[in-house]
Amino acid sequence: MSSSSPTRLARRGKRLLRHPSQVVAVGFAATILLGTLLLMLPVARAEPGHAPFLTALFTATSAVCVTGLVVVDTPTYWSTFGEVTILGLIQVGGIGIMTLASMLALVVFRRLGLRFRLTAAVEHTSSGLGDVRSVIKGVVGISLIIELIVAIPLTLRFWLGYDSTLRRAVYDGVFHSISAFNNAGFALRSDNLMGFVDDPWICLPIAVAVIAGGLGFPVWLELLQRTKVRMWSLHTKMTVSGTVGLLVIGSLFFTAVEWNNPDTLGALSSPGKLLAGFFQSTMTRTAGFNSLDFEQMHEGTLLGVDVLMLIGGGSAGTAGGLKVTTFMLLFFVILAEVRGQREVEAFDRRIDPRAIRQALTVALLSVGFVVSGTIALLHLVDAPTHRVLFEAVSAFATVGLSANLTYDVPSGGQLVLIAMMFVGRIGPITLVSALALRDRERLHRFPEGRPLIG
Repeated sequence: MSSSSPTRLARRGKRLLRHPSQVVAVGFAATILLGTLLLMLPVARAEPGHAPFLTALFTATSAVCVTGLVVVDTPTYWSTFGEVTILGLIQVGGIGIMTLASMLALVVFRRLGLRFRLTAAVEHTSSGLGDVRSVIKGVVGISLIIELIVAIPLTLRFWLGYDSTLRRAVYDGVFHSISAFNNAGFALRSDNLMGFVDDPWICLPIAVAVIAGGLGFPVWLELLQRTKVRMWSLHTKMTVSGTVGLLVIGSLFFTAVEWNNPDTLGALSSPGKLLAGFFQSTMTRTAGFNSLDFEQMHEGTLLGVDVLMLIGGGSAGTAGGLKVTTFMLLFFVILAEVRGQREVEAFDRRIDPRAIRQALTVALLSVGFVVSGTIALLHLVDAPTHRVLFEAVSAFATVGLSANLTYDVPSGGQLVLIAMMFVGRIGPITLVSALALRDRERLHRFPEGRPLIG
């Protein structure tokens, strides 16, 4: 190999990383690798010896991609060092790799270079380069403030209601608050949150944190600046209305379908059923906590949850899935077609056709990836299709809910789930930004054609 070969490789690597979305993907991958190495240290495991590479890789990917799927029992398998490492990976993955890197650059250099501004704008879909500095500060500030507010009632409840020491209560409160706001779903109980199914002092603060994280940082930044609804942007109106609507529909769906199921809601009082129904509806926003055993739910319930999980939460936040705005946009497309309208309108605004094409592309490619992952898992796992589909959607939408199948998935199946979690987390960011940057005007137009539909 000539001496100039390393130089050529370096130049080629720089060219590959010119696109901001590629930098984001590489940043997530590097963080996952670092987390894997930390979790493989003997000190990260509760028992003697170190964690196997695949176990550490799966856990690190699940944490950085704020998913919550696990192949080992978190509170018994990992030591305190391991749990804190997972918590750190959740925080980094939730706030954003490039957001934290840009924040560090602001602290150290007092300014942001063009590369940092581009990648931070891509990661949080900022409206322009000029507001990136304020967006970064806002993202970090909002995250820490909400996590602190939610941690306080959780700490008090763990301390006063469950005989925990103050030190342990603080640890549990902070861990679950960060995990909830970042929509991660990691818990420090072997049964996740099933022991608190009818405790509103635990379930409601966690649900509030999940909803807050799932709205997305652009929405929060706008809500803090504009208090009147009529002043909200189209994105904020679609996100807030879609979130509220899906929460209500999901709560009614859960409660009605599982009301008499003795293995889920059937054993609870009426207020407990309503609380559990609302809580599980909230968790489908890609949070992953569960206060009920999903393996015991009806198949129809799991299918409904698949749909809610795939929709996900708000754009540029800690949630995953197709995003609420994508779903709402497609809803308005259908509504316009049913009404015979030539243009798609929403909240007194005309929708840009390019946004419609991007939404269709993201939705169809996401469905295609979920189907491909499900088929791959069906060849590797001996389980009913509805359970395998549930696990696949949960992984791709970075939810973390499980029908108790992930524990039994072989090594090949774990690699499939790892790929789905990674693509589900960075895929929409990469795809949408790539589509936006590739947009260009054509200098000619072909004659119009109209194929038969239906």
